[in-house]
Amino acid sequence: MSSKKSRRQFLRESLAVGAGLMFSDKLLASLAGISSPERLAADAAADKGEKRARSVIYIYLDGGSSQTDTFDPKPEAGRDYVGNYRNPIETNVPGIIIGEKLPRLAKMADRYSLLRGMIVKTNAHETAHYRMQTGDMTQGSIVYPSFGSMISYLKEKEYQNPLFPYITLTVSSTRFNEAGFLPPKYKPYDTGGAPGKEYFDVSGIYDHTVPDSLLSQRKELLEMLGPLGEAVESTQEVRRAEELRAQNYRLILGDTRRVFDLAEEPEELRLAYGMTDFGQSCLAARKLVQAGVLMVVVRFRGWDTHKEHFKRMDARLEELDKGVSSLLLDLEKYGLFDQTVVLCGGEFGRTPRIGWGPPWNGGRGHWGDAFSYLVAGGGFRGGCVVGKTDAKGEQVVERPIYPADLWASIYTLMGVDPRRTVIHPTQGEIPILPSYGVEGQSNGLLTEIMG
Repeated sequence: MSSKKSRRQFLRESLAVGAGLMFSDKLLASLAGISSPERLAADAAADKGEKRARSVIYIYLDGGSSQTDTFDPKPEAGRDYVGNYRNPIETNVPGIIIGEKLPRLAKMADRYSLLRGMIVKTNAHETAHYRMQTGDMTQGSIVYPSFGSMISYLKEKEYQNPLFPYITLTVSSTRFNEAGFLPPKYKPYDTGGAPGKEYFDVSGIYDHTVPDSLLSQRKELLEMLGPLGEAVESTQEVRRAEELRAQNYRLILGDTRRVFDLAEEPEELRLAYGMTDFGQSCLAARKLVQAGVLMVVVRFRGWDTHKEHFKRMDARLEELDKGVSSLLLDLEKYGLFDQTVVLCGGEFGRTPRIGWGPPWNGGRGHWGDAFSYLVAGGGFRGGCVVGKTDAKGEQVVERPIYPADLWASIYTLMGVDPRRTVIHPTQGEIPILPSYGVEGQSNGLLTEIMG
């Protein structure tokens, strides 16, 4: 047997960083395009004066939140529709009311707008999730990438940052392949961990049980072995692997990972966000866009409330109110509000009519005919309502808004033509938003609130 290792064997061992850490294929693929950590501050400073949107924070209410209990209350509809939430509250914008469990957000309605005409045309989680995340309602054979994957692809050449361009706190959805027809490296990087706990362990980057001193010792031990060129054929592939290993070290031992260190933030601020995984994920999202990350998804699970809806919503809505309101204020404080689009909503809404009998005991089912989103920052004006539902919140009666309209508007705010095309590996040139401009799948840009 040859004394020289095979390229495959060398790559497998080298990309393990020599520090006792095994990285996933996604992590390694993402790291292939990063630059030095020192670029973080420079990139953020260069973008500070830019007018157009640079980043997106998507607070995804996984399972589908009730429009009538949050952003489109119907106080006159009666008990079978309003249930326990009979007293919606006035916001600081005359004429706009929201759910009674969102008092903090009510005080800052001038900073965001409400989309009350959202339509997804399905009550199935998987289909609605795909349509909402991609904007594709064509029902064609092509599986499209999520917005985060597509924007990472489109802006790859200009994104010079040691952090991943698309990050999910803390896990991405398993309902569809988020990269679609794009290569796997455009999938989101999932942090894992629990931000609300004492230690926020980030998959492949930080593990509080492994001290830095031990990682440094392992790195030094590997370096003591000397140049690997004597044992391994020096090829472009091998040299690239060595570069990746060095970049990996900078990520796990350098300053870059501090963006995930929530303990650096003032205790008062952390308490304002809420010491829960959701609240601290919102804080982490601010830190990530501050560092220049393009797309951050905060996945807030637990909104699929078929049973005991109001009991579960009492806790969920309080967390939502604290997390989102603190995020908007924090983005303003750091001068990031105009550069960051904030979205808040799920894959669809909930049935306006409540199921009181067993086994539901006051539950709400899936509802894709009419639901609501909150949008703020990044060029969206605040203090407005776009779209209108009927007296019970069951159907959109004015200005329907489809997923493609939302994403086309955000593409536009980020300087991307929503009608542009990309190359599919087998289908050739295709549009990035196939539903945009198609009757019954699109109703146009949100020009009513695009500043």
